Amino acid sequence: MSDALLLVDLQEAFLEASGLADARAGIVESVTALAEAARTAEVPILLVTTEHSRDRSTWTLNMIDDDQGFLFHGDPGTEVVHELDTTGMTRVEKTRDSAWFGTDLLLRMRNLDARRVVIAGVSTHACIAQTARDAYANGLRADVVTDAVADERPEHKDAVLDLLVGDRQAELVRVQEVLDRWRGDTRTGRAPARQRPSDR
Repeated sequence: MSDALLLVDLQEAFLEASGLADARAGIVESVTALAEAARTAEVPILLVTTEHSRDRSTWTLNMIDDDQGFLFHGDPGTEVVHELDTTGMTRVEKTRDSAWFGTDLLLRMRNLDARRVVIAGVSTHACIAQTARDAYANGLRADVVTDAVADERPEHKDAVLDLLVGDRQAELVRVQEVLDRWRGDTRTGRAPARQRPSDR
């Protein structure tokens, strides 16, 4: 089964925010390990970021209601976190939680003959969860890397992951499991996601 690595919303504005700033170093370390292994294994890496237009044409309902847009092109907060080496990554820009909504991601997956997406980034309850659910809706398997995702409200992370697994719309994996798979090491195996809540 062909994989693709989706790195979601690893942008300064998100990882500087309260609740995610403390997780930043760990997320960057985990994502860097995934990206390095993906390059070695020739697994495609898609760097999914959020960006809005100043003319309000891409704003969400909440942004319109609050009359407050953000993540505009050229703003420092919109930039990818400076610690991440983006060499060889394909950029995909989105304006909603799901990486599939209003983007050409599905076409890219078909062109790459990808059957499974490995998802890392932020935030678990929103963009990670919606991207995983829409992968399922589009007929692709989704692996959420539990030690490479984070949430502004950590108590929501496990609840959302439980729902994804309970709905059979995603599997939960750890960074090391993904690295072993891409290196062709079958010794570790993969326990069913439901049996590993303590690994998160």
